[in-house]
Amino acid sequence: MKSRIPMSRGSGVHSRQAHADLPPGTYEREISKDGFFGPAAFFHHTHPPTGWSNFTGPLRPRAFDLTKTKRAANSPWDAANVLHNAHAKVRFWRLEASMESLARNADGDDLLFVHAGQGELYCDYGHLTFTAGDYILLPRGTMWRIDCTAPIDALMIECTNASYSLPDRGPLGPTAVFDPAILDVPAIDEAFKAQQGDTEWRVRVKRLGRVSEITYPFNPLDAVGWHGDLAPVRLNVKDIRPVMSARYHLPPSVHTTFLGERFVVCTFAPRPFESDPGALKIPFFHNNDDYDEVLFYHAGDFFSRDGIAPGMMTFHPAGFTHGPHPKALKNMLVQAKPATDEYAVMIDTRDPLEVGDGAAAAERNEYVDSWKAKP
Repeated sequence: MKSRIPMSRGSGVHSRQAHADLPPGTYEREISKDGFFGPAAFFHHTHPPTGWSNFTGPLRPRAFDLTKTKRAANSPWDAANVLHNAHAKVRFWRLEASMESLARNADGDDLLFVHAGQGELYCDYGHLTFTAGDYILLPRGTMWRIDCTAPIDALMIECTNASYSLPDRGPLGPTAVFDPAILDVPAIDEAFKAQQGDTEWRVRVKRLGRVSEITYPFNPLDAVGWHGDLAPVRLNVKDIRPVMSARYHLPPSVHTTFLGERFVVCTFAPRPFESDPGALKIPFFHNNDDYDEVLFYHAGDFFSRDGIAPGMMTFHPAGFTHGPHPKALKNMLVQAKPATDEYAVMIDTRDPLEVGDGAAAAERNEYVDSWKAKP
């Protein structure tokens, strides 16, 4: 059945087009359903909607400097717990030496984003070299380990009791943003064969959040070959070619990289700023009332945020208006440079997230006050 043509209504002074040609002296705020996919309304305010003088309670925006989380862990199951709900678990893992045992997640798929460092991944499927900026998707049940060639900081996002998939790009076609042909898979190569042998290995298996240990008198990564349509994949952020519009600031949902169960993982990569004189050139204020919003900052100049450095994470629970910092509002319609240069990972969850001990220990409590400055 074809969808009807929606009929928009309005009252008072407002623009004819969202995110463009705002009435002079106003700030736009969007309220939407189903993330940025459902019905929406656009308001024009005479003050920035984040211009609060005080904000108390658990709904406040929060920021965590994950580079200050607890000491390194040799196993991913000992990594710092950052945020979690029934469908997604986010950890921050610092690995300073090669893993001493194998890991297997029986609770769900794992998505690793390598923030710093480099190494060699060995798994059921073979060998894969990785570096900073790589996503590594490990299907549930995969047995794996990492040999460090430089200390690693990685964001780990578990799709609990479900699987990751790629988003439907709709009219853009399946090769938009990145061509799936660019996804790399492990290989049964000489490096993989060389690590096989009769040395004793332990496998630490996580199921229902509890870890069991299985010991083998040989290396169980002893496959001589494989075939099929299930495998770990690697994608580097530099291979992502973001969707963009010269005349309209697109919502973050267009940058979706992976779909989980009741959450999405998006990637912000460098792109040209909007060139139309009347188009917004910063993120718009919005009430994303159906999703919690998480941003992990990987590299570059984060043009909509002030006081944010690589390795930090912000957490905006659903239920309040958020948007650019006052410093960014000065560039609402004119940017000093032609393009963004930031890399960031966004996680939007349909269900509320709880803050884990690893994040609470690294919280920057002053973040809620960072919107108080005058634009």
